[in-house]
Amino acid sequence: MERIGVLTSGGDAPGMNACVRAVVRTALAHGVSALGIRRGYAGMIDGEFELLTSRAVGGIARWGGTILQTARSMEFKTPEGFAQAVENVHRSGVEGLVVIGGDGSLHGARELHKAGIAAVGVPGSIDNDICGTEMSIGVDTASNTILEAIDKIKDTASSHERAFVIEVMGRRSGYLALAAGIGGGAEIVIVPEHPTDMDKILGEMKAAHDRGKPHFIVVVAEGATPTATEIRDAVAAAHSGFDARLTVLGHVQRGGSPTAADRLLATKLGTGAVDALLAGKSGVMVGIRANETVLVDFDEVLVCNRPADADLVRLDEIIRL
Repeated sequence: MERIGVLTSGGDAPGMNACVRAVVRTALAHGVSALGIRRGYAGMIDGEFELLTSRAVGGIARWGGTILQTARSMEFKTPEGFAQAVENVHRSGVEGLVVIGGDGSLHGARELHKAGIAAVGVPGSIDNDICGTEMSIGVDTASNTILEAIDKIKDTASSHERAFVIEVMGRRSGYLALAAGIGGGAEIVIVPEHPTDMDKILGEMKAAHDRGKPHFIVVVAEGATPTATEIRDAVAAAHSGFDARLTVLGHVQRGGSPTAADRLLATKLGTGAVDALLAGKSGVMVGIRANETVLVDFDEVLVCNRPADADLVRLDEIIRL
């Protein structure tokens, strides 16, 4: 193999740049050139390929986002768009691809693998919802961003005796909500995997008030039932002694300089992806298990829904008492 390509696709995650750096420099260390594909699969269709040198990726590990930019491409899912993408890959001389992204991005990588293009995936999703790996790029940074927000909100909540409902990302996975909620001392965490009865939430709020707590913090994943807005409205109507407020953290969770943990994880996974390609592997994702890199078949990664971490669920129930 003489040339590989690397792209970032789907939602951006802090640490993607560190992974791109690792891919490029690992390839160069083996005498292989590296092309960056801008705007993910959309750029693959439009032929946006760019030679990346060691200097081109110098200093980028500390930046959030992705220097290659990213996009969600509906055209890639059409026969015409997919065919154009495959043609452009062949025309560029790229013999293997490293695809950094989440579930949708890895589905695209699997299709390219089936079309005869060697492809290895790297999990990049702040939700930590990808099967086959214990951790994805961006999760640690996003968790710390949420935790910092909770700490600050708790200060003002205590000062005004308020109940704050904080919505965090997580359409299918409650990992971020659980990790930050436990770390930040939230009174209750609501996740998509475990729909929660509103009466239980209000009961927890009353119990907190009766214990003399000056605040009530609810962390809600965006895909949970009930929703953050529904909880805020119910708390406001309960006349519990707490004034109700809603904070939606939104895309602030995706930004910021990646933590040391995310930079190291991204570097391990990026290097592992290039090593896999050069060893003749394709149709696999590089994951992390017990702090070691592993290769997981796309079919195993993409057919499951990662469940909520049972240990975190148990910890949340204990710590909130």
